[in-house]
Amino acid sequence: MSSLPNYPGARISGCWTLTSDGRGAGEGSLDRLLPSVSTGLSPRKRTTSQCKSEPPLLRTSKRTIYTAGRPPWYNEHGTQSKEAFVIGLCGGSASGKTTVARKIIEALDVPWVVLLSMDSFYKVLSSEQQARAASNNYNFDHPDAFDFDLLTHTLRKLKQGKSVKIPVYDFTTHGRQKEWKTVYGASVIIFEGIMAFTDKALLQLLDMKIFVDTDSDIRLVRRLRRDITERGRDIEGVIKQYNKYVKPAFEQYIEPTMRLADIVVPRGGGNMVAIDLIVQHVHSQLEERELSVRAALASAHQAQPLPQTLSVLESTPQVKGMHTIIRNKETSRDEFIFYSKRLMRLLIERALSFLPSQPHVVQTPQGQDYEGRTFHGKRITGVSILRAGETMEPALRAVCKDVRIGKILIQTNQDTGEPEVQLHYLRLPKDISEDHVILMDCTVSTGAAAMMAVRVLLDHDVQEDKILLVSLLMAEMGVHSVAYAFPQVKIITTAVDKKVNDLFHIIPGIGNFGDRYFGTDAPPDWSDDEMDEPSY
Repeated sequence: MSSLPNYPGARISGCWTLTSDGRGAGEGSLDRLLPSVSTGLSPRKRTTSQCKSEPPLLRTSKRTIYTAGRPPWYNEHGTQSKEAFVIGLCGGSASGKTTVARKIIEALDVPWVVLLSMDSFYKVLSSEQQARAASNNYNFDHPDAFDFDLLTHTLRKLKQGKSVKIPVYDFTTHGRQKEWKTVYGASVIIFEGIMAFTDKALLQLLDMKIFVDTDSDIRLVRRLRRDITERGRDIEGVIKQYNKYVKPAFEQYIEPTMRLADIVVPRGGGNMVAIDLIVQHVHSQLEERELSVRAALASAHQAQPLPQTLSVLESTPQVKGMHTIIRNKETSRDEFIFYSKRLMRLLIERALSFLPSQPHVVQTPQGQDYEGRTFHGKRITGVSILRAGETMEPALRAVCKDVRIGKILIQTNQDTGEPEVQLHYLRLPKDISEDHVILMDCTVSTGAAAMMAVRVLLDHDVQEDKILLVSLLMAEMGVHSVAYAFPQVKIITTAVDKKVNDLFHIIPGIGNFGDRYFGTDAPPDWSDDEMDEPSY
């Protein structure tokens, strides 16, 4: 790992130990640091390993940070150009690891972050182990309690920018819930857990290792508060478990791994000097990995012919006439909607002609055989990129009986034309991996939102050659971007305009389709790729 900035601190065993003032300080009063712990029994609450990250976002003064996001480093091939930066957070139980993680996320101020907790990867207990756990006689603070194979596999896939399924562990029943949570790759992955540094395979995946060093008395008080108020346990059981398992495990397995840390952070989330140091280093790493998708794709296709995967609806007098009406800024909203729907119907019919078919013989009412064709596939699913893509759903339903519909909400950075935040909303039908998918977006300028949507479909195991991107109007830049990144995706549109201006508007274009269709006012710096979040 590259050298760290020189902050005031004490060099200990190859790591930095930092206090909040950069010099070192003693521990304050426990009464001052922590609220009192009630000795009475609290109502038993349902708490899971994922409760720390629900909902999957954090809000700072500058932006909303999505913790189930998508990495920004896509190269011209539509793949991740750099692996995610993985921060490992280790420390004793209730040392403040999650608090430090959230402070780092807030200070980093980047939109793509995943917070992965080791608590999600406890092994499934047998009936006998369940009974021991219920009586506080099962050791959850031993390496054998964790499913390291699944954990390593999951973290490796996340680091590669791939989506993963993460188990949700229920601490009240000591078991995994039936439904697992889908998480996507990110710019930064923060992995925290008491045994984060005990497995060699895991250590190799960590780009930065941080140990949160908190006084044992403080950790005990925090654990008492958490287990009594959140997990419905009694004070005797918590203390028994602490003395029998937690304290010995810390001394035997956790504390010795402090020597492996790059940075040691005393007192957790309140130590802003240490957090600033960490954030400064991570920022420097991210700057080295940044890649402008739009610029790379634009330069790669200058003066190139349109790709063979593109199909443009024949410009008949009818099609040309409808374009004349919907492109006219004086066209009323009613006429805009009417002629847009006509074009959409023609577009969807054209797209269906690219679906696989096979010969099929039927008998006519006259008793004669007719050699026809039928769809050769399992299902057809439509996925609209909200909000404008949603307007194409009625046309698809009109020609595909019982078609399944999914939705993706993606926003585009108005300054760069690239997806800044994504997966505001995602609803895809189950088993979509077996379907032919018609991906619908009314306009495509840079192609950023469309590429992001294709990546989401691929993450859900949809085959690239089974994706059809349909759009009423596209810019050449967007066509080249999608086709070069995903050469097996079929692109169908009614027209292709040559230019995109500095504000990423298609020229001559059609205006902001969603605003013209829904009758809303466009912001002064709208982008053709931008999809505003609908009000649910």
